[in-house]
Amino acid sequence: REIAARIGMRPPSLYSHFASKNAIYDAMFGQAWGDFHAVLEKEAASFPADPRGRLLALASTYFDFAVSDLERHQLMDVPMLRGFTPSEEAYRPAVQCYEIMRSVLAEIGIRRQADLDMYTALAGGFVNQQLANDPGGDRWRVLLPRALTLLADDLGLPSRPGTHGRKT
Repeated sequence: REIAARIGMRPPSLYSHFASKNAIYDAMFGQAWGDFHAVLEKEAASFPADPRGRLLALASTYFDFAVSDLERHQLMDVPMLRGFTPSEEAYRPAVQCYEIMRSVLAEIGIRRQADLDMYTALAGGFVNQQLANDPGGDRWRVLLPRALTLLADDLGLPSRPGTHGRKT
């Protein structure tokens, strides 16, 4: 009903375009990840060259997109809808985003699965904290660089391109 109201339709009319509620979720899931894919492709082209700058830019791009719309973030990243599994077609943009993010991280030396998981936990965790504890604010956004510096230090990421860190 809320979706129909947002787009100026009556709820029954919405179902003339979609076979079911899950079909609506599927379309919304695909659109959300498609929107993030467009943002990520655009922003990644201007990420700084230095590894730490790239790490922060990648996390900040995701953070800013995710916190800008709670419901969209929940649909994309929090399995809250019982019985909903996105279709292969709707999931394709999510995979494309993952490939871009993994490529950016690999370029700066983050390749091990445990290190990728740590990055994901930090970025996603900060989004969740922001949305839960300071919606519309910046309490967790301003802490993101500090947390990523800790990760970069742990991984031995250099601050200049072309230099090598301790771990990869």
